[in-house]
Amino acid sequence: MHRLLVAGLIIPLCSLCCAPAARAEVAGSDAPHIEWEVKNRFRLFRSEADFQRHVAAARSRSVLAAEQQLERESDGRGWARDTVERLCVDRAGRLLEVCDRDGEREPYLVPHDHRVDVVLAGNLPANDGCAWSFDDGEGPPRQVNGPCSDDVKGRLRYGRPTTVSVDIALSDGTTQRLVSEIRVRDVLIAGMGDSIAAGEGNPDRGVRLSDEGFCFKRFSGGEYYRPGRAGFTGNKACAALPGEDFGSNDWARQSARWMSGACHRSLYSYQLRTALALAVENPHLAVTFLPLGCSGATINVGFLDDQRASECPSPGSALACSGTARAQIAELSEIMTMIRREQPERTLDLVLLTIGANDILFSPLIANVIVQPGDERDLLVAGGIMATPADAQRVLERELPGNFARLRAALRPFVGGDLARVVYVTYGNPALAAPETPCPGGRDGFDVHPAFAADSARLSETVDFVSGRFLPAIKALARCEGGRSCRDRAKERMTFVDAHQPAFESHGVCARAEEDPAFDRLCFSGQGETFEPSLTNAVTDPMTCGYSASEFRPYAPRARWIRTANDSYFTAMSYPEALPALLRPSDIHDAMWGIYAAVYGGAIHPTAEGHAAMADAALPAAREVLGLPGPIAPVRGEPLPAPEALPAQEPER
Repeated sequence: MHRLLVAGLIIPLCSLCCAPAARAEVAGSDAPHIEWEVKNRFRLFRSEADFQRHVAAARSRSVLAAEQQLERESDGRGWARDTVERLCVDRAGRLLEVCDRDGEREPYLVPHDHRVDVVLAGNLPANDGCAWSFDDGEGPPRQVNGPCSDDVKGRLRYGRPTTVSVDIALSDGTTQRLVSEIRVRDVLIAGMGDSIAAGEGNPDRGVRLSDEGFCFKRFSGGEYYRPGRAGFTGNKACAALPGEDFGSNDWARQSARWMSGACHRSLYSYQLRTALALAVENPHLAVTFLPLGCSGATINVGFLDDQRASECPSPGSALACSGTARAQIAELSEIMTMIRREQPERTLDLVLLTIGANDILFSPLIANVIVQPGDERDLLVAGGIMATPADAQRVLERELPGNFARLRAALRPFVGGDLARVVYVTYGNPALAAPETPCPGGRDGFDVHPAFAADSARLSETVDFVSGRFLPAIKALARCEGGRSCRDRAKERMTFVDAHQPAFESHGVCARAEEDPAFDRLCFSGQGETFEPSLTNAVTDPMTCGYSASEFRPYAPRARWIRTANDSYFTAMSYPEALPALLRPSDIHDAMWGIYAAVYGGAIHPTAEGHAAMADAALPAAREVLGLPGPIAPVRGEPLPAPEALPAQEPER
């Protein structure tokens, strides 16, 4: 377990002090000194190449700027589309107990050691080589000899310091000794909450779009065509012969790829990006991240109790899910039980949390805004998938404070009784055109379904409710302000983050810019004329703008940081599981599938850029809770490893 070998240059990001022997006294930053870093220190990643890609993108940049750089490098297809296949999670999104990371099998939850690179930095004197010694107090010190310009790689025991010394054989026959201590700090971070916590709206690999049309029926008897899923070989027309299978299983196999399909959990989540950024900027840190957030979760259903799965991406295959997502607190309890078998006193160092919007009926509020009067709206009302701000206000006053108290009680044992370790990152208002200015409404970004159009009056009322009542209430609950939601404010007050809200005021769902992708500017023109109305023409070309649907880039930089319904359809095209029986469609061409496909993949949720901006807001609070410094600029680099190539086509995802 303690093999050491000599290899090429590393990226030392900071140095420890070193203690020289009798030869000379170290003075100044250019003097020889020992530097070290933990390799592939975001432990959810199996591949060093994936981590180094983020190191390179993050140099002297914010998380948002790094995300935009990665979006340009991937031509808007997204950096996570291949990384998702190289994680310490299984295909259902469950953490692996043992993970093969860079060719070494490691326990994920309780690391036994960490891979570390050590190097001599500064101006080295003329020498005839270096002799390194690594002593962790167990057995004889391990020795490595080699050129002083080479780095030394090894796996060092976790939980104990290793004394590192190096003797520099000088050209005059004398020796200079430097001594330092290496102690890796492994921080345990849980990401918990609802769709914002999970990263809804941003599948790790977006759905592949067909340039041909796929038919949807309407209750009125009409039909319309929209782009379908590439690779689907079933019936693309609404009509079927008696007994014919529409091909629903084949349709499901062409779904978007999520880190967890059941929870629509994504690598783009602000929670994962915050934890990843901590690893990138702290070379002496290792980050063990527990992704637990789940789309659709409320405090009672999802956090404290099981919930229905958001989506089962591929029925009948290895990707099949049970249709149920376990309660997050139950998942956390099981994980912590496994950890405490080896580390009885260990608690979570940090919890990143966003929850509460579903408790006050967020999705029904959005449906109330965007679905016009007609058969579809009537059915949603009958199914309970429609709510007004007055409905939400009643829940806000009568139920949310009690729910929040139960959430605190459930989390307290996992953070050592100190809820300041819980960093609650609140929501950004998604529908502002400018500060205190709601978006105008209409079909801009919402013409993917004939029944959609954001009603300006209902939109304005909802924006006012979110800004004026919901966001202040959730802030007061998290901070133990007013009322009687906390018994011991000193221990129950969470660390609260809302620094991202001003930026979201200029990047709402209706934001546009000349720098937006050409596809967006020409195809999603805002005139409600994105799609071909002729049933004859739409079968082969459902777009009116001259672009093919497959040219849409879900991860290209754009002004809006909120997914529209059009974005949601073109990015994820989700067919959710968690539906009331009354609203469950009969087949994949059913009238209601058209609505669900357009909204259940993340409409009115942050884009990857929005999540990156939230991570930038969360980082200072996370650093403070963990007692970490701000980022330190790298002083040396290494070539970026080439990413592994994706298969040309993956029919089962």
